[in-house]
Amino acid sequence: MSNKAPWITFRPELKVLDCTVRDGGLVNAHQFSDAFVAAVYRACLESGIDYMEIGYKNSQRVFPTERFGPWRHCEEADLRRVVGDHDAEVTGLKLAAMADAGKSEWQTQLLPASESVLSMIRVAFYAHQVSEAVDMIRHACELGYETTANLMAVSNITETEIDTVLEAIAETPASTMVIVDSFGHLYREQIDRLYNKYAMALAGTGMEIGIHAHNNLQLAFANTIEAIILGCNRVDATLFGFGRGAGNCHTELLLGFLRNPKFNVRPLIEVIQEQMLPLRQELDWGPSVPYNITGQLNQHPRAAIEWRDGATPDDYLSFYDRVVSEI
Repeated sequence: MSNKAPWITFRPELKVLDCTVRDGGLVNAHQFSDAFVAAVYRACLESGIDYMEIGYKNSQRVFPTERFGPWRHCEEADLRRVVGDHDAEVTGLKLAAMADAGKSEWQTQLLPASESVLSMIRVAFYAHQVSEAVDMIRHACELGYETTANLMAVSNITETEIDTVLEAIAETPASTMVIVDSFGHLYREQIDRLYNKYAMALAGTGMEIGIHAHNNLQLAFANTIEAIILGCNRVDATLFGFGRGAGNCHTELLLGFLRNPKFNVRPLIEVIQEQMLPLRQELDWGPSVPYNITGQLNQHPRAAIEWRDGATPDDYLSFYDRVVSEI
């Protein structure tokens, strides 16, 4: 395919993953109704999306059920209560869950893929957890799952750390290595540099490169487009940008940008109108000045989340001064 204008056609190998329930659940401790999750599931089915990340596969000891909803744990009974006997080969939609290094009892928590409606396990980890992540990926693959490696907070670690992680992941059977802009700090030039670094390190492995962008600088969609143009074939997004803090690349924008004729945006607009807008009245997410500040300063958004939940959420100057003083 010509590189002159690769965004005016489509690449059949490019796959979209909607992580509305998983990432959005960080806003409300995954306390979603079955009706909400079912509505997102139907929208993903009807719109032609390739993967739906339906939650986390994390420990009930770390995330107790009295505080966290079922989508933090994705027990098989809870999954089947909403999606029934989902069959990815029939529907064309693969279900995924994320397992965090250090927070998942992955040795015992995962069923064989043949006994689960899940097709993919996404392994999320920080650089210092790469050894556990490698073991998690291999274990999930042995159980029959497709796996991805999601190195978090990549904007906040050294080049040597990134190189070490890539060298370790290159030896695993993961299908995808994801560029994760956890703090929403990256600009286009940094996306370019990271894509080229990942591509060089993983050359010959058969791994795809993915992108998971956060919207602190309101660049999540733009950075996702840049990654696609460079060659990323696995892209993440959420409906209405629903996600912790400033949120994520919007699924409805992404499908509107892509030229794959199988995609249908209308079911996404319907679920935004019927589910996301009412939720927006209850929960806080999306770009704002505090999230912009943490993004500019390459800081975790937790400080902005706490500030927006406090007594003076619109005192932006005090928040700026506080964050700067603590760096």
